[in-house]
Amino acid sequence: MNILITGARGFMGKNLCEALKTLPEEKGYRLYPIDVQDSEDALAEACREADFVFHLAGVNRPTDPSEFQTGNADFTVKLLSMLENAKKPPVLLSGSIQAALDNPYGKSKLAAEEAVADYGRRTGAETYLYRLPNAFGKWSRPNYNSAVATFCHNVARGLPITVNDPSVKLRLVYIDDILAEFLSALEGKPNRVGDFCEVQPVHETLLGHMADLIQSFAGMRDSLTVPDQSDPLTRKLYATYLSFLPPEDFSRTPVTHSDYRGSFTELIHMGGHGQVSLNISKPHITKGEHWHHTKHEKFIVIQGEGVIRFRKPFDTTVISYKVSGDVPTVVDIPTGYTHNIENTGDTDMLTLMWANEVFDPAHPDTMRLPVAKEEHQ
Repeated sequence: MNILITGARGFMGKNLCEALKTLPEEKGYRLYPIDVQDSEDALAEACREADFVFHLAGVNRPTDPSEFQTGNADFTVKLLSMLENAKKPPVLLSGSIQAALDNPYGKSKLAAEEAVADYGRRTGAETYLYRLPNAFGKWSRPNYNSAVATFCHNVARGLPITVNDPSVKLRLVYIDDILAEFLSALEGKPNRVGDFCEVQPVHETLLGHMADLIQSFAGMRDSLTVPDQSDPLTRKLYATYLSFLPPEDFSRTPVTHSDYRGSFTELIHMGGHGQVSLNISKPHITKGEHWHHTKHEKFIVIQGEGVIRFRKPFDTTVISYKVSGDVPTVVDIPTGYTHNIENTGDTDMLTLMWANEVFDPAHPDTMRLPVAKEEHQ
């Protein structure tokens, strides 16, 4: 199937092209990406060959308002005329909720919708009309595509952002959700609601809340804290924010605590989901010798070999687990068991440790108590 994509170098176009390239070869998709820089001949060839059209091209921030008409309405009519003289393929139009408004941009988007609908009635071709709210995600353009792109770009560079009215209500759709819906339409399974098709989910939030959330991401990176990934909007905004990081600012260095026994480094703080740390034990060194009331952990030795021992404070029975980086094993550290980990090898032992809470020095929940040496398997 030959697929024509207008606006192929724009925000949605780039994402769609790359998504289509990752689909299995047996789908047989051949792409004809077209953008404003391409020649009339290239457009004409793409229209002749097209079996399906993603019409994503459009003008939304011109220097001259007359460009709304030429870039949105007039170009759509021209494109449809070429398609009608060829294979009369299905056309998906990426429109805007502004088509319902009485302004130059909205009028031009409405005209494009009507042209596509008329094309479908004349030719019998399937048409898919989408009125998208604010779209956001990777590869969007700051000061052009959306406030999300502008805020993410500026915050990632320590630049100020402007929020004129924090109470403004926003309706947002994420690029991956847009792509999933567009690909469903390509397979003939759009999410139709009346005369239009819709992308779901739509995230509703306030401008001020969105701005505050994006601004918090910079401090989270500095403290090696991961935002709440259980909230879909937070997860998608954070992914977008990371896509705007300057190339020289991808990394952060955690604090490492070292002594003669080795070192301990808190790698990632996960808020309500705890923290991940790296423990390095020198040869024949034992660490731990404590227990927790409520805190629980998981240990994974990824290099070296050793043994993890457990004992209840009021019992003499010692439980032991041999561990090795050759066969990584996740060992639970239950509450109520004093425990230690001994490096029994001749090289450094590396252990990844997850705890269910970020360490709080004021409430460490750590009771010192040695584990007896005798072992009962």
